[in-house]
Amino acid sequence: MEQKSFLSGIRSDLPASIVVFFVALPLCLGIALASGAPLFSGLIAGIVGGIVVGALSGSKIGVSGPAAGLAAIVLTAIGTLGGFENFLVAVVLGGIIQIILGFLRAGVIGYYFPSSVIKGMLTGIGIIIILKQIPHFFGYDADPEGDFAFFQVDGQNTFSEIFNALNHIQPGSALIGIIGLAILILWENVLSKKGKIFKLIQGPVVAVVLGIIFFVATQDSGALSISSSHLVSVPVPEDFSSLAGLLTFPNFAALANPEIWVVGFTIALVASLETLLCVEATDKLDPHKNVTPTNRELLAQGTGNIISGLIGGLPITQVIVRSSANIQSGGQTKASTIIHGFFLLISVVLIPNLLNKIPLSVLAAILLVVGYKLAKPRLFKSMYELGWKQFVPFIVTVMGIIFTDLLVGIGLGLLVGIIVILIKSYQNSHFLHMEGEDVDDGKVKMTLAEEVTFFNKGAILKELDRLPEDSFLELDVTNTKYLDHDVIEILDDFILKAEERNITVKVISKDGIVVDPKAYFHFINKRKKAS
Repeated sequence: MEQKSFLSGIRSDLPASIVVFFVALPLCLGIALASGAPLFSGLIAGIVGGIVVGALSGSKIGVSGPAAGLAAIVLTAIGTLGGFENFLVAVVLGGIIQIILGFLRAGVIGYYFPSSVIKGMLTGIGIIIILKQIPHFFGYDADPEGDFAFFQVDGQNTFSEIFNALNHIQPGSALIGIIGLAILILWENVLSKKGKIFKLIQGPVVAVVLGIIFFVATQDSGALSISSSHLVSVPVPEDFSSLAGLLTFPNFAALANPEIWVVGFTIALVASLETLLCVEATDKLDPHKNVTPTNRELLAQGTGNIISGLIGGLPITQVIVRSSANIQSGGQTKASTIIHGFFLLISVVLIPNLLNKIPLSVLAAILLVVGYKLAKPRLFKSMYELGWKQFVPFIVTVMGIIFTDLLVGIGLGLLVGIIVILIKSYQNSHFLHMEGEDVDDGKVKMTLAEEVTFFNKGAILKELDRLPEDSFLELDVTNTKYLDHDVIEILDDFILKAEERNITVKVISKDGIVVDPKAYFHFINKRKKAS
């Protein structure tokens, strides 16, 4: 069954895998550079993420590889642990811990993030992709690909880098970037509707091929020539033995260092959280609405991290940029993910010199389109129309990702989402109905919710205090299954005050019988103490 699903979409998966390959290549290299790790370690993580994790994962369209969200952790850990070989031990430990988390069924954590935060995550990443790719699009490459944090490794921030780029535009890079972007837009909006050939051959492939031709043709032209710093930079092995020499192996003697274990747990927790969030986001983007088994995903990611760490690769997570590129390019099954991993492996071994002729501005154009599709302006309008309880967590997540980094932005959005839930709980603890136009002439009925907790104390107390003297309160607890002790106390206290204010209180119990409030709450209190 799995084999059938693997091969069933190969006509769409193969072109999609090529696009994912072109998106993944600079990101693997850039994240390694931003992490202070060997460039080849990023490619190893991309290959293992594609082939191994892709094969083991239950996700049909999720793509795994080195993650920007871990770059700062990796950079700090390499220095703290005394070298890259020691750090690799922590990567292996992180993978083992992830497998344990998978067996413990910790994958359920991803389901507890509000939809507004997940949509904010997608939109925020889309905007940050656009902002980060503008400098590369114009040929200003001071900050490596894959650095998604607001404060960058080159000392600039996201916006200052854009202003610097506008003062250092490289004509050749900018020209082929514009041509590449025009091809992508034309291909998707016009040519793809003209014939099957334009669906089989993806626009990004054409843009990359033209980029290579442009570089070769203008190499000695002066004004339009593209310098090597604005090109892909894949390590070039001279032979098989030198290729094997690019691999780095963990120093397991470092296991005696307690800091190795701390970093291992950190990698496991952060990588698992980022993966689970990406799984949620990817499933929302999936046009077929497949649901990824999260515990299986943790097992797959853990296995990938063990293998990556053993052969010198960076930590792996499922990543939204490559996953969204896969979805946007028509990927149907996990074949596209696995094939992109093989493309990374084969190209690094066989055609590294050709890869090093690809202008980064062309790849930036591809990522600009990916970013725009994640952060379309109409999404802001649709979220606003859902009301402030959806829009506020959404916009806080977006702004948090832009001005801090991915995990901090999501954390801020989640915090606001929790506050919104508390406000909703505060508001929905009860329903108050006043009979007659004037409360002084009629009775007041307060119906309590199914579950009433200490969060609801303030709202209920506020309504009770507003009741005028000489009125009649009917307290309906027919549907109330849980009444918190704190709430019982304030209701008990109110009954005493009600006598002083000449307010008559009656309680309608679950049996529909009107009972004396003092006796009722005395009975409830006694039953709670007994339990």
